[in-house]
Amino acid sequence: MSRISNFCVRLRRQIDGKIIPAVPVPFDARGRIHWGAQERYAQWMARQPIAGVAIWVHTGRGLFLTPRQRADVFRSWRDALGKERVIVTGVGARKGTSNIIGESVKMGVEGATLGADAFLVYAPVGFRGGPDQDRKIVRHHQAMANLGVPLILFYLYEAAGGISYSVPLLKRLFSIEGVAGIKMATLDSVMTYQDVSELIQRYFPDQMLVTGEDRMLGYTFMRGARSALIGMGSACTRLQTQMVEAWFKGASSRFLKLSGKVDAFAEATFIHPMEGYIQRMLWALALSKIIPMEACHDPWGPKIPRSEFENLKKVMRKIGEI
Repeated sequence: MSRISNFCVRLRRQIDGKIIPAVPVPFDARGRIHWGAQERYAQWMARQPIAGVAIWVHTGRGLFLTPRQRADVFRSWRDALGKERVIVTGVGARKGTSNIIGESVKMGVEGATLGADAFLVYAPVGFRGGPDQDRKIVRHHQAMANLGVPLILFYLYEAAGGISYSVPLLKRLFSIEGVAGIKMATLDSVMTYQDVSELIQRYFPDQMLVTGEDRMLGYTFMRGARSALIGMGSACTRLQTQMVEAWFKGASSRFLKLSGKVDAFAEATFIHPMEGYIQRMLWALALSKIIPMEACHDPWGPKIPRSEFENLKKVMRKIGEI
């Protein structure tokens, strides 16, 4: 077995049956990272029963951060979590970038140099619908795999900036040495999730199905997920880990009860405009008294009405999180 294959096996073991929160970065009203809140948040998360965290991904606005900011965020999480837990870094290129593969590799080198345990590969949307789309997507992922860090594929629905990967394309991607699994985030396409789950079970049983389906989290474990890499996990984290633990222990009654609470939280945070979920997750952290309100700003997100904050507070109180 090759070195990268060994890394993939180890990664699957580390995250199996656990949650990887995709964590936001707290910003102040002037668009500066609130480092005091970041340190408090990282220390709080270190006390949660998680496999690790995902940084530089969409929730953490990784494509908008400077290389210096990304490095500082990485070190903050590594200092808090230690080397025993996983840090997944997003790798990709900003929309409109002409050299998609080159920019993605550059970001991958940043992560590899800092010691990332895995990459979550942003969908290269610049190739979507273009000539030789699938060939270019495979070449993009192969370039990431060549960096020697396990890859988690990312199937993101197109409305959120993803690409609908066909079955033949998925088979080619799963066959790349260094691919450890796939994160599914289809939002409302149950059929797509089911089809990919069936594909993995039938043809790629060694690959890990990682759910990113915040709005149907419990169900996706019932349909084959072994781990979760989700933005919703960045707050109310213990509730979600308890739900996952109940599923794998076969505690069906407890699983159903906790799943209802998790769904209620999802239905208050993952709503239209969907891009506002990052702001809502920051609010949830403030309501839980983990970070201060002055650190609850998403410089790139839409303006969210105060009524949503009040509704989130009501829901979190009802499910016993505040």
